[in-house]
Amino acid sequence: MKKKWIWMLLAAAMAALLVMSGCGGRHADRNKITIDIGYENNPGEPLDQALNRWKDLVAEKSGGTMEIVLYPSSQLGSKNDIIDMMISGQPVMTLADGAFYSDRGVKDFGIVFGPFLFKDWDECWRLTNSDWYKEQEQKLAKKGLHIVVSNWVYGDRHLLTKKPVNKVEDLEGMKIRVPNNTIQVKGFEVLGAVPTPMSLGDTYTALQQGTIDGVENPLPVLYNGKFQEVAKYLILDGHVKNFTTWVCSEDFWKSLTPEQQAILQESGEEAGVFNNALQKESEKEVLEKFRQEGVTIVDPSDEVLNGFRERAKAFYSLPDFKDWSEGLYDTVKAAMAS
Repeated sequence: MKKKWIWMLLAAAMAALLVMSGCGGRHADRNKITIDIGYENNPGEPLDQALNRWKDLVAEKSGGTMEIVLYPSSQLGSKNDIIDMMISGQPVMTLADGAFYSDRGVKDFGIVFGPFLFKDWDECWRLTNSDWYKEQEQKLAKKGLHIVVSNWVYGDRHLLTKKPVNKVEDLEGMKIRVPNNTIQVKGFEVLGAVPTPMSLGDTYTALQQGTIDGVENPLPVLYNGKFQEVAKYLILDGHVKNFTTWVCSEDFWKSLTPEQQAILQESGEEAGVFNNALQKESEKEVLEKFRQEGVTIVDPSDEVLNGFRERAKAFYSLPDFKDWSEGLYDTVKAAMAS
């Protein structure tokens, strides 16, 4: 009987410990800051790898009090779906760019997606560190969105076509698939092409059937879409230096302590450097795969690229962008030169 009571007491003690442990775990979960990040890219892509690095850095630097949960492959919905979640107060983040922010009411931001705005990535990073860029971030904050980091390379956007493009004149009349936004439509119009907005999912069939003559995007996106099976000419024109930003709601950002904000931003910038190295290496690998699959690759000379740039200048004075600030192009050029 005595032994029975001892075992009963031990069992009760163990149960109490488990309850206390469980309560402690739930209490810790309540105090942990959890941030959901949703994006279209698939697991294993350079951007996804860099996000996993960001996740690990946040856990490490916060001592486990902050956690990033990743949702690749559009698991949280489209970019607009995620933005709506942000505005409703949920702690979510996604990636977006200047063309998107222009549609969200910060019109001047759209210029960063204009054709041949940047000659190289150094100009891009000088702009993102400029006073002009900080002003755009402040305007976006008034729309309820906060940019956490802006130093992530999404990629140079190039052209893959069904017939050779060796100079800008070769684009005349060619139907090029573009995303459905004004900036990219007008950007290809000034180059002489016929921009054809459609979803990326419909592009392969459209190329195959001759509905369009080409598609533009960063190299990994072009390759993963298997467009090289039906379009065999690639010109590395780099018409857009596509950097991307990670954005959350302004209200959520303000709910974080200064220390938590610093952890999220500093680790995000560190992960961005990692991402950029991965993207550069990935581009080399993809180019080699294109060659192996019979794609003719044109690496244009400065003279050829200057022809593209001269045509592209007309974009920055189009009446379609009358909502831009007066002299915006010159302002931005001055900002990236300083």
